[in-house]
Amino acid sequence: MFAFIARQPILDIDKDVFAYELLFRDGINNCYPSFERDEATNNLIAQKYTTLELDDISCSKKSFINFQPETLMERLNASLNPETVVVELAAEGDAVTNLLDTCKQVKEMGYKLAIDNCRIESKWNKILPYVDMVKVNTSKSNLNDISENLKQFVDANVKLIADNVNTHDDFNMCRDVGFDYFQGYFFSKPESVTHNNLPTSKLTLVELMGASSSVTFDVESINSIIEHDVGLSYMLLRFINNPTINKRYKITSLRHALNYMGEVEIKKFIALLALTNLSDDKPLELIHLSLVRAKFCDLIGIEKNLGSNPPTAFLVGLFSMLDALLDQDMKILLDKLPLVEEVKVALCGGQNELSIYLMLAQAFESGNWLKVIRLAKLLELDQKLLHSLFNEAILWGNGVKKSISKHFPAAKN
Repeated sequence: MFAFIARQPILDIDKDVFAYELLFRDGINNCYPSFERDEATNNLIAQKYTTLELDDISCSKKSFINFQPETLMERLNASLNPETVVVELAAEGDAVTNLLDTCKQVKEMGYKLAIDNCRIESKWNKILPYVDMVKVNTSKSNLNDISENLKQFVDANVKLIADNVNTHDDFNMCRDVGFDYFQGYFFSKPESVTHNNLPTSKLTLVELMGASSSVTFDVESINSIIEHDVGLSYMLLRFINNPTINKRYKITSLRHALNYMGEVEIKKFIALLALTNLSDDKPLELIHLSLVRAKFCDLIGIEKNLGSNPPTAFLVGLFSMLDALLDQDMKILLDKLPLVEEVKVALCGGQNELSIYLMLAQAFESGNWLKVIRLAKLLELDQKLLHSLFNEAILWGNGVKKSISKHFPAAKN
């Protein structure tokens, strides 16, 4: 259905994904596209570019979608499910009456409703009976005012979403004030940077990281490491037998996988295996985002004919939030890990081709379409092709996430 789209996670108080806000490049201000393409155009997009259904991009979570009021006045696409779609409207200017009318219409259609940028002022109280959630830009709001007025939202059974939560301190303050949900990339940053050595329990994983970034591949050594760790063996087989990766054969061992998939693909999965086991109590979305980045960077590397042994583009995306996973400074952390130099340069903020791949992934995540255009020109790649590659990476990340999610605590309802 959609070819040009990005997503941003909305987490609950336990840092589990509650929903994704969807950002549309072909709509005004990232809103749902208000125009209807003709059938020929739709067929062309479907044939040439990877398109996503809402369940694909939201990984079966709720989808927050921004709408222009005039789009709602026309009609909503019949394929949008009121059970999974949350209509988001902006509280702009002083037009309380107009917004009230639109809110009533949305509720009559059966959708849950979120109001963005709603100021904590009494004049907005009249819309609260029709609203399920209110999103507050915490970078522009006084948290004390919100705390003092929290009762009106509780009484109206309205949930509060803190937007622009970009640090762990932001998250802690908003949680303490009483927010229910949190949007922003605070979870992708270290909580409190430590310079302690990696614990002994993770040395095996460091060895595996080294194997994934080496030109040579000592299958006997790697096989020995994995065979002596039941958890790693189980995880590897779950990864490789995931239908997203392997739809044809049942893989029973590392040697079998190596013969079937080849050395480069096995290196990617060993790196993925190590990263997942390093994550401890971190949010699953941190791993999920790393997976999407890894696949996207890898696909760009293929388009640019970048050498794949070692799989440097994949590793840059996969390890791009290693500092957040281990709560260590990235540069100091990488000094301890046996990664190839070009990967270290990109991960430490240096300038090389791999760093551009990573910046492009981040631009897609934030829906920064102007930056996508600029970086696409720099790489001499078609922008629409890049959208297709990012969609493919989302699908791949969703599939792999399902194969590892049993190793994380179950999300709380």
